[in-house]
Amino acid sequence: DVDECAEGTDDCHIDAICQNTPKSYKCICKPGYKGEGKQCEDIDECENDFYNGGCVHECINIPGNYRCTCYDGFMLAHDGHNCLDVDECQDNNGGCQQICVNTMGSYECQCKEGFFLSDNQHTCIHRSIEGMNCMNKDHGCAHICRETPKGGVACECRPGFELAKNQKDCKLTCNYGNGGCQHTCDDTDTGPVCGCHQKYALHSDGRTCIEKDEAAIESSEYNATSVADVDKRVKRRLLMETCAVNNGGCDRTCKDTATGVRCSCPVGFTLQPDGKTCKDIDECLVNNGGCDHFCRNTVGSFECSCQKGYKLLTDERTCQDIDECSFERTCDHTCINYPGSFECLCHKGYTLYGLTHCGDIDECSISNGSCDDGCLNTMGSYECVCPPGKKLHWNKKDCVEMVKCLPNAKPAPKAQLVCSKTGGIESCFLSCPSNALFVPDSENSYTLSCGIPVQQAKAQQKRNATLPSCADSLAPPIKQKARFKIKDAKCHLRPRSKEKTKDSGKQAVLDNCQVTFVNLKCDSSKKKRRGRKSPSKEVSHITTEFEVEMKSEEVSDTCNIDCVRKRMEQKLQTAIKTLRKSINKQQFYIQFSGTEYEVAQKPAKATEGHEACSTGQVLQDGKCVTCSTGTFYSGEHNQCVPCSPGTYQDTEGQLTCEPCPSNDGQGVAGARNVSECGGKFNLIIKELGQCSPGHYSSDGFKPCRVCPLGTYQPEPGRTLCFPCGGGLVTKYEGAVSFQDCETKVHCSPGHYYNSTTHRCIRCPVGTYQPEFGQNYCITCPGNTSTDFDGSTNVTHCKNQHCGGELGDYTGYIESPNYPGDYPANVECIWNINPPPKRRILIVVPEIFLPIEDECGDVLVMRKSGKLPDMGYIKIYCKLTEWKVHIEGTTRSGYYPPKGCHSHSTDLYFAEDYQQLIEDIVRDGRLYASENHQEILKDKKLIKALFDVLAHPQNYFKYTAQESKEMFPRSFIKLLRSKVSRFLRPYK
Repeated sequence: DVDECAEGTDDCHIDAICQNTPKSYKCICKPGYKGEGKQCEDIDECENDFYNGGCVHECINIPGNYRCTCYDGFMLAHDGHNCLDVDECQDNNGGCQQICVNTMGSYECQCKEGFFLSDNQHTCIHRSIEGMNCMNKDHGCAHICRETPKGGVACECRPGFELAKNQKDCKLTCNYGNGGCQHTCDDTDTGPVCGCHQKYALHSDGRTCIEKDEAAIESSEYNATSVADVDKRVKRRLLMETCAVNNGGCDRTCKDTATGVRCSCPVGFTLQPDGKTCKDIDECLVNNGGCDHFCRNTVGSFECSCQKGYKLLTDERTCQDIDECSFERTCDHTCINYPGSFECLCHKGYTLYGLTHCGDIDECSISNGSCDDGCLNTMGSYECVCPPGKKLHWNKKDCVEMVKCLPNAKPAPKAQLVCSKTGGIESCFLSCPSNALFVPDSENSYTLSCGIPVQQAKAQQKRNATLPSCADSLAPPIKQKARFKIKDAKCHLRPRSKEKTKDSGKQAVLDNCQVTFVNLKCDSSKKKRRGRKSPSKEVSHITTEFEVEMKSEEVSDTCNIDCVRKRMEQKLQTAIKTLRKSINKQQFYIQFSGTEYEVAQKPAKATEGHEACSTGQVLQDGKCVTCSTGTFYSGEHNQCVPCSPGTYQDTEGQLTCEPCPSNDGQGVAGARNVSECGGKFNLIIKELGQCSPGHYSSDGFKPCRVCPLGTYQPEPGRTLCFPCGGGLVTKYEGAVSFQDCETKVHCSPGHYYNSTTHRCIRCPVGTYQPEFGQNYCITCPGNTSTDFDGSTNVTHCKNQHCGGELGDYTGYIESPNYPGDYPANVECIWNINPPPKRRILIVVPEIFLPIEDECGDVLVMRKSGKLPDMGYIKIYCKLTEWKVHIEGTTRSGYYPPKGCHSHSTDLYFAEDYQQLIEDIVRDGRLYASENHQEILKDKKLIKALFDVLAHPQNYFKYTAQESKEMFPRSFIKLLRSKVSRFLRPYK
């Protein structure tokens, strides 16, 4: 015999079972299918409307089986067929403020004596004085009271109710809680009429359905007259059961076979040993139900849920990490996503506060930034400053006596102003070989200086210049100032085009001046002409200051010192006249490192190069980056070039490198300051030879001295030690922190030691101190402050600004410092004004409050115009019961809470959809599921949901697949039932 079934040569249907026989085979359709085996089709158990597959509400046919579901307000019984009422009052009191009364398929809120139910049908309002119109408890409306423009009242009903003929009462329909019926409901003129499935009988209350007694079934079917007759028929029925009688005794599906009835169960249930009863399968017992994280068993099914920081995918099994970094506004600076969590990091010079925000660190509040003298805080950094007569040391912190010259140094090359004439056109260029400083003041202005002025304090140099040699000056220098104007030009320092430099023609040198110091400022501004209707003109102003030094070798018998001064003045004045002509013709250039730069260009010229970044910067990874120390910006190559050996650069964004004092061309490339000029070997010695903490020397390098008793030094490479103050001594020499000073009291965190009074002082408001025994308090970052004095951590620093952003139709509002704790003694007010014919929906996904709140923090929603007190509603937030103060109706004002933190999202929706929106947001199932709560916290999902609620036509922007991928099936099912009931209220 050939086994056709095993070899797969049979032609049985895919939904049939192949059974091998001697010399042949036969096909038998699987349970739940009908046919001769070669052709099988699904049996629609739900096809019989009267029996409805045994389901009392809805029967859903599935291949080879079926499943029963229940209407809103009901849950499936353990038999998988019957539907039982859900007691909504068990879950958070149904959202009712005072009394919750459960009804079949629904529930309703009631109020205590002296209160009446507000329009939202959940909160209770107490009126000590009789109010007007809807504020009067005897307004007469059964459900919702609306004030009419003429001052009267108009009654409305909740969804699923109809307004009675008296225009005040509300009639129940089958569209609300199934009309209060357990099984079937039919609307009639007198109201809903209840009925039951054929296996059940209507209770005397007219709503509940109870199972018919077996004897009663026999009695009704055969009209039995005696108990003996009934017994005989029961015995006969037991001998030959059929699905036509009591569904063959099966809980679910019954099928007649040659050997009797065969019972089967739907998915999620298993047939018991009696062959009749179906028992719910606890899918969570086997492999956690296939759930990644948590599994919860339900009747006939189960639910998966995820840990915090994960979301359930559309397969409703898999948990995927939520990438919080993909959301807008998650972190101020850098966001790093982790499985189930994320972390915010701040750029250098900033610190984290409020969990996600970054604020500038005031380094000057931390031991004066370790500066010897003055400290100046800047955004993301700080700098130490020195008094007149002193300059900043190479360690950028200490102040040392200013040395005017180097005795053994070779003279630094001086700046040269050369003017020539070619083809009748004057042109001038200024070469700057040393002591150059380029400072871009703004987008359209900059300052250039070249050389060292005789009185350096007036120049306020921002960097350490190469010191000149000690050659005695004969007399005070000659100084000249000049101001030039260029029309239709912008102050941009750009490399001169190569075409211009190649101009051929005989050059006649007109002026050649060696200048000691030049300061040039170029500033562009638009100025409108008065009284004329002309477009604004681009005008650039160039202000120059020249210093020329007189030397002793220039004095002779024929020309004394006064004569030399006059000659030099005339020469400088002539050069400035030629310079003015060259500037007017835009023929003035400045030379740095062999590259000539135009001082200003006309708009057409300015766009020729298409430079993405300003001078001194280059493009890296799509961002403009300033050339670092040890390099200079080459305009010719548009890149940062390392300083050549024998030169250095200690300032960012410069156009040239400075010659080293030795000026012998020796050393290492890319030197960042004078101390690195001595070559690689000397550089290593210097770096290894810095004075260690607790030590100092005149230049910060070895040989070093130990900090004496009563002083300390926490940093390497310093030229001094800080005194403890107040006559305090240290425990030993070489102390490295103030904590080594033997103070008279030991200060705890949140305090600082006052060396004058020798007491511990609480850190003032706006500062904190996390360590023991310090002599300073750290200023809070950014614009934050603390609630009280004596703060011990940066987490106590809170932003006072009320957060949020309100758009045309949607927006969000956040408590100050969100998602961190909000500060004390702050009040936030937002005015939310909906467009005409729109109402406001406010979703509050997060409210965290102290468990014991003695501050009286309140959330007030107020109608525009101050109204008297209208009572309280309670919001239950996790374990905390919190009173929310309501004044007026939630029409146009929202006062966020004062306390830990809160975040809410706002939506303006069309008035036509008010019943639908109220039906959705008042359903406890929207908040009961953890998966649903996560939707409200997911910024992308809530934005998509609000987009559709505000503009229903935008629903069509999202494909069915996108909707499935965004929202859990249970959420879509919840919304679908609400929407279909709203759009199709009549059967």
